[in-house]
Amino acid sequence: MVDKHETQFAVQMLRDQICQHVYPVHRLDRGTSGVLLFALNREVASLLGKQFEAQTVEKTYLAIVRGHPPERGTIDYPLSRQPDAAEYLPSGMQRELAPQPAVTHYQRLATVTLPVMVERYPTSRYALMRLHPETGRRHQLRRHMKHIAHPIIGDATHGKGIHNRYFKQTYDCGRLLLACVKIAFIHPLTAQPCQVRAPLSNDFASLLPKLGWQAIDY
Repeated sequence: MVDKHETQFAVQMLRDQICQHVYPVHRLDRGTSGVLLFALNREVASLLGKQFEAQTVEKTYLAIVRGHPPERGTIDYPLSRQPDAAEYLPSGMQRELAPQPAVTHYQRLATVTLPVMVERYPTSRYALMRLHPETGRRHQLRRHMKHIAHPIIGDATHGKGIHNRYFKQTYDCGRLLLACVKIAFIHPLTAQPCQVRAPLSNDFASLLPKLGWQAIDY
């Protein structure tokens, strides 16, 4: 899910570029960068949507988080449904929405311990993570990383403001440090495996060497 206005902005930009109607298939939370996926007709959009529903699409994200999580693991923690801003719900219904299954696999790619006191400790620890959401709940990665006490840097809702401010003040990076770098799926018409990749944006990519993370294979 994504902010309604941000979605329309991306859709309209693409329509203007190719002079053709497009159908959003893979969206991103507001503040997350990376791969967006659109179809050129309703039928293909529906077929791709079924792959997402069947959880056969492989989505790969990179994130910088607070602390040093385990080297790898799986977060299997149901999340209450969060409707987006454009969705109407009768008064009181949101409280009745039951938690939905949500699963995220993760791998730690790199760590750093900085000799600075951001909270009450004399040093501050951060990690670069590769995240694979198996399900697609709203804000799943941000909520799951908070659940295991390793929130994503730059997350104003589920993160920690003191660390967000440190990255803004020290590295001039105030964005959410979460990016979708790859989506793999089966082409709905040719049945061939497809991969769509997106490089890290400049502000995200330039941060890695500043943290001592060189030549990271993500």
